[in-house]
Amino acid sequence: MRHRVAGRRLSRTAQHRLAMRRNMVCSLFERETISTTIEKAKEVKAFAEKLITLGKKGTLSARRRAIALLGNRDLITYEDGRAVKKGTVIGKLFSELGPRYLDRPGGYTRIIRLSLRRLGDNGQLVLLQLVGKDEGTKEQTKGTVKKPSRKKVKATVEAEEVTEVKEAVEIDNQTDEASDQRQ
Repeated sequence: MRHRVAGRRLSRTAQHRLAMRRNMVCSLFERETISTTIEKAKEVKAFAEKLITLGKKGTLSARRRAIALLGNRDLITYEDGRAVKKGTVIGKLFSELGPRYLDRPGGYTRIIRLSLRRLGDNGQLVLLQLVGKDEGTKEQTKGTVKKPSRKKVKATVEAEEVTEVKEAVEIDNQTDEASDQRQ
């Protein structure tokens, strides 16, 4: 029995689990969303949130602990068929992700279940995402832009229709008066 034994084995050796966890977190920090199975996502989520908490601290000791836990993989993009180094995962963690979540007490990632199943073993697929990239703009627009109530919309639509009808009647009256004056 596995009483009081934390973590999932995921049918892997300890070294394989560690390498998989590091690689998945690096990919998550690099792309900010990854697709994986639900078991792996639940296992990686806690590790990613601990690293983001280290990124929020921003101290030298926190940076060294993050490098020890994660490694310091390069971020590479391909431009015109050439590999170009953009920085490192630790650099992005401490310069972008840490400051993004300074006022958030926790819950930096979310798991969104997909309706897709993986071919081969029929595993449940999910998206593991970092939270809060676009939420700041949504909250700002929510407070500044109000949707008009339905009653007001109906009233304005009816008022526009009435003004259109009045304008049409006035135009008809003017044309009738003009034709009467000619005769």
